[in-house]
Order: sequence, then C-alpha cells, then structure tokens
Amino acid sequence: MTDWRSDRPQPAQGRPWSATPASVPPAGPPASYEPATSALDGTEPTPRDGATAATRRQRRAPAPRRGGAFAWLRETVVILASALVLSLLVKTFLVQAFYIPSPSMHETLIENDRILVSKLVPGPLSLHRGDIVVFKDPGGWLESQPVVTRSGWQRTANDVLTWVGLLPVDAGEHLVKRVIGLPGDHVSSAGNGAPVMVNGVALKEPYVAPGSQPSSMAFDVVVPPSSLWVMGDNRDHSSDSRYHQGNPGGGSVPEANVVGVAFVTVWPLQRVTVLHNPSATFAGVPNP
Repeated sequence: MTDWRSDRPQPAQGRPWSATPASVPPAGPPASYEPATSALDGTEPTPRDGATAATRRQRRAPAPRRGGAFAWLRETVVILASALVLSLLVKTFLVQAFYIPSPSMHETLIENDRILVSKLVPGPLSLHRGDIVVFKDPGGWLESQPVVTRSGWQRTANDVLTWVGLLPVDAGEHLVKRVIGLPGDHVSSAGNGAPVMVNGVALKEPYVAPGSQPSSMAFDVVVPPSSLWVMGDNRDHSSDSRYHQGNPGGGSVPEANVVGVAFVTVWPLQRVTVLHNPSATFAGVPNP
C-alpha cells in the first residue's frame, strides 16, 4: 500500500478542516492604543483621546465665580433700588407718613407723633364725618406757622428721602384736622362753649381736648359742594375752618386738597395706636 503524505497542514482531531480560520488575532496593538506606563515611574496613563489627566481635571472643574465683592455690590444695589421703587409706589398710591408739628389736635395727636395716612380716601373709599384728614394748605392757613429751614446736603437728603417715602412729610404745606361737615352739611355753633351743630343735631364730641370748649366763636355755614368743614380737637388752639371764613370757600377745604385719612400713630412707640373714627358721635346726623 502506498504511504500517502501531503505538505498541507492536517485538520485537528475531531474538528473538520476549514480553509479560513474562525478568527485571526491582530498582528499588533490598534493605532489609537498607547501602552500604559507603570505607576512606578510617577506618571499616569494617557487616555485614548490624547488628553492628559491634568487636562481632564481642568475640564471637570467648575468655572471660577466672578469676583465676590463685585457680586455682593451688585446684589446690594439691586435690593436698594427695588426697596426705593417699592417705597415710592406705596407712598404714591397707598400710604404716606406725616409728622405732627403743632398742638391743634391734642390729645388725639401731639407734637412729633408720626402718623400713617391712607391715600385710598378719598378715591376708592369715601370720606366720613369724624375722619382725621391731612390736606394741603388751601391758601393762607400756614402763614403764621414757623418754617424749619435746612441748607446744603441736609436739605437735599431730606427732600430725596421724603420724596421716596422713607421720611415723613413735614408740615411745610400740609395740615391735620378732623372732618366735621361734608358737602351740603349745615354746620353751626352759638359760641361761648355751645355745642357744634350738624344738620340740626348737637354733637357730643369725646375727642375734644380736656379743658377746651366745643367752640369759643359763633359760626353758621353750609359746606360748599366738593368741600369739607374741618376743626382741630384742641379747639381753643386750632386755626381751623372757623378762622378762615373770609378766605375763598368760606373756610371750607376742597376735597381735592385732601391727601388721605390718618389711620394709625406709629411713633413714638409709647404712642402707637389705631385712630378710630368716632362714628357714634355722628350716628344721629341726617343727610343734608
């Protein structure tokens, strides 16, 4: 028998021979692969994208914040500006602060009291007899009042802070009195301590300062349209509507001059109180 041999490789035992191997190991490492160096030499492996470890840490690190002092200053300016705008809006449309310079409203209000005035009255809300109102001088009422003068930076600072509502308004052009008569009311008194009459009803006035008369002088008026008859609670020391009957309007104050109605005393602390309307005093007064 002839012994047959071939130079071709023989298939493995138990496995069919295939001309194409199932897998061929790579001839060498891939082009993007860089062998890691040993940690013993103090270096770190280089990643496949070519970035060093220091570069990767720089990428992960958060962006540095801008200067702390600048950020604090900017936030402070924003807060102050917002507070000033809010104060100006409140003063313009809702509430304004005033202080009392004279004794004409004793004992309800005394000198240096700080009060808050609602600017919703008159307007969305109506005026009532007995309300304490702040109004602009209709002309000639404050001629005898002392005027506090300021100069330089004090005047400028006072004007700015008052304008934005951070300081109470002084009495340079405003007065504080109590409404006794509304438009069309017939208001009178026989004087010499006689009671004040409104539409034929004698008033019992608990707010009149102790020792004061309801009225030491006689008067008899009908309040003009859109006007108010006002009197101070300290009747013997109040230059009110009674003393300005020779002025235009016969002593009455135009409603358009009213800034608002005082509703609370806020300073000094021992004087903090709500200013209620004495509605019982005028409950029996009929409409004109």
